Amino acid sequence: MPVALASPARDAPFDHVADSYDAVFTNSLIGRAQRGSVWKELDRCFRPGQRILELNCGTGVDALHLAERGVEVLACDVAPRMIRVARERLKSLPRPARVDFRILATEDIALLADEGPFDGVFSNFAGLNCVADLSALARDLAKLLAPRASALLCMAGRTVAWEIIWYLAKGNPRKALRRFERGGTVGRLVDGVTVQVHYPPVAAMARLFAPEFRLLRIKGIGVAVPPSYLEPLAQRYPRVLKTLARADRVLCRVPGFRSLADHVLLEFQREACSAGVPLVG
Repeated sequence: MPVALASPARDAPFDHVADSYDAVFTNSLIGRAQRGSVWKELDRCFRPGQRILELNCGTGVDALHLAERGVEVLACDVAPRMIRVARERLKSLPRPARVDFRILATEDIALLADEGPFDGVFSNFAGLNCVADLSALARDLAKLLAPRASALLCMAGRTVAWEIIWYLAKGNPRKALRRFERGGTVGRLVDGVTVQVHYPPVAAMARLFAPEFRLLRIKGIGVAVPPSYLEPLAQRYPRVLKTLARADRVLCRVPGFRSLADHVLLEFQREACSAGVPLVG
């Protein structure tokens, strides 16, 4: 198995939620609804036999889903405890899966230069919202991907209808509009542990990833389905959540509505050849 070069020491705030992440989100009703919508796009874009790179893989749920479909995945995360949970999940499978979990920060993904080209890349549920320099990431990814490879990036949305309405109703306008703060906002994971979160609009993402990548499609993840912090309501009214999930299947592609989602899934294509970026493969 190839071994990546050692990544520089970096903070890993999500280490502090690794052991509880699956209980709080992965196995929640809202988490399942939102992840199922993402999986439809992963299954459409990535085919058996391809080799895919995952950024911010967390506890490995998405990587193992693709592996079950015959896709080989190199899954990376900066948080050692997240990788530990992912590797334990891999060991528990009844049959081997073609997944390699690595402790590697997204900012250091260029260290994988000798292991490309990959047939695609994806990142789920806002991992990239914690990356300060996305244009540098785009340049690094362009060197790792085959021409016309797909890049599926699920980002935390900027204008979330549920969040704005919920916190305004609670008399907290600052929290309702926190995603619009210039320079991002501070996300609190557990007591004393924080992370800086940025919420670039879709148009800004398209500019940041150009010219190496071209934006093809936009899908809202959680337009009618609420953010995960409203899980108590989902547990109380599961039938309502199912109705909202059905509504999402219609609203997720509708311009205007899709931009009001909790997350926005952006599908980019690696340009066959762009200025300053050598053609790979």
